[in-house]
Amino acid sequence: MALTREQVTAYQTRAKDYLDRAGIVLTPEETASIEIADLGLNEFEETGLALVVYYNDDLYCAKELILLPGQTCPQHFHPPIKALNYAGKQETFRCRWGEVYLYVSGDPTPNPKATPPAKRASTYTVWHEIILRPGEQYTIAPQTWHWFQGGPQGAIVSEFSTRSVDEGDLFTDPEIKRIPEILE
Repeated sequence: MALTREQVTAYQTRAKDYLDRAGIVLTPEETASIEIADLGLNEFEETGLALVVYYNDDLYCAKELILLPGQTCPQHFHPPIKALNYAGKQETFRCRWGEVYLYVSGDPTPNPKATPPAKRASTYTVWHEIILRPGEQYTIAPQTWHWFQGGPQGAIVSEFSTRSVDEGDLFTDPEIKRIPEILE
């Protein structure tokens, strides 16, 4: 089920409020283009995120990722795409505001801070935890399974990466559709 235009507008306003709290200034065009990625699940406040794409071309990409408290961007990775001469995305996450719990392949953390949405918990398989607070960053290598969740206040994360081909992302949850649908 898709989000309605009214829901998208309300979530864009909420995302802009978070960006304002973090002191991140957007142009009116950027504000109007905040993407609300509910991933086709119609449970945006649990699973999804808001994004502002500043720039994306064949070489690099710059974005802001906005997470509500406890909101989860589900487990995924960025595969190579031969037709585009694309080796997969390398991305650096830099926390700007709040706290984000990032999980990548590696040794599982014994008592992780995040809890994935209960009805989708079986689709989360990587548990090596990196906690990012304002000013801290972590680089994710191409073709690395990962997922992340906003802390108690939510989070703003700047993403600096190689080219972003979001429509090619692979998710462990088969119900996810990366490109948002909006009911007008």
